[in-house]
Amino acid sequence: MTIGTILLIVLILLLIGALPTWPHSREWGYRPTGLLGIVLIVVIVLLLMGRL
Repeated sequence: MTIGTILLIVLILLLIGALPTWPHSREWGYRPTGLLGIVLIVVIVLLLMGRL
């Protein structure tokens, strides 16, 4: 496994973990998920371009 694949797996897990499903995190809205989603998209694009 390359470092890019490991990073992609970790980001996907963080994205799932940031979903506002717990009572204490519902006040946060979708902001954490959105930020992690943007980072995930950037990493995927870099992986497809072969730069990571």
